[in-house]
Amino acid sequence: MRIRPAVPADLPLLQDIERAAGEPFRAVGMAAIADDDPPGLDLLDRYLRAGHAWVTENAEGRPVAYLIYDEVDGAAHIEQVSVHPAASGRGVGRALIEHLAVRARSAGLAGLTLTTFADVPWNAPYYARLGFRTLAENELTDGLREIRRAEAAHGLDHWPRVCMRRTTTAG
Repeated sequence: MRIRPAVPADLPLLQDIERAAGEPFRAVGMAAIADDDPPGLDLLDRYLRAGHAWVTENAEGRPVAYLIYDEVDGAAHIEQVSVHPAASGRGVGRALIEHLAVRARSAGLAGLTLTTFADVPWNAPYYARLGFRTLAENELTDGLREIRRAEAAHGLDHWPRVCMRRTTTAG
């Protein structure tokens, strides 16, 4: 499995990965999530240009997963990590997150953060297995509060959501 920075030719493929990764949400009563549009090419291009877009390739060199992130309040905030269902269960998402953790640590960022659905098995419970912990309301930074406000405005609070964090520093 090879992780590399995304390139412009990847961007439409990332949208395809996002659409495919959304389909399993139908089975848990979250069709609106499955039907949500993937990130636009312009937004994906901004992550690419910032050096904040990474892909995992299959043996043929085609992206099967991607991760985009922002720096928010001293942490690498995972905006999206998506794995095509054909590549799920192989540690692809975990590898992307670990790749980001190494980069974040090298950049002096103290942690990784994300927001996710609390009760979807491949969301919060999965991230907990990777060492993330759910943050209490009083632990949220201003940046995380703003992200949550934007998510609520987008309708994501129809289902329980949480902010999670994992440290990148030793100790």
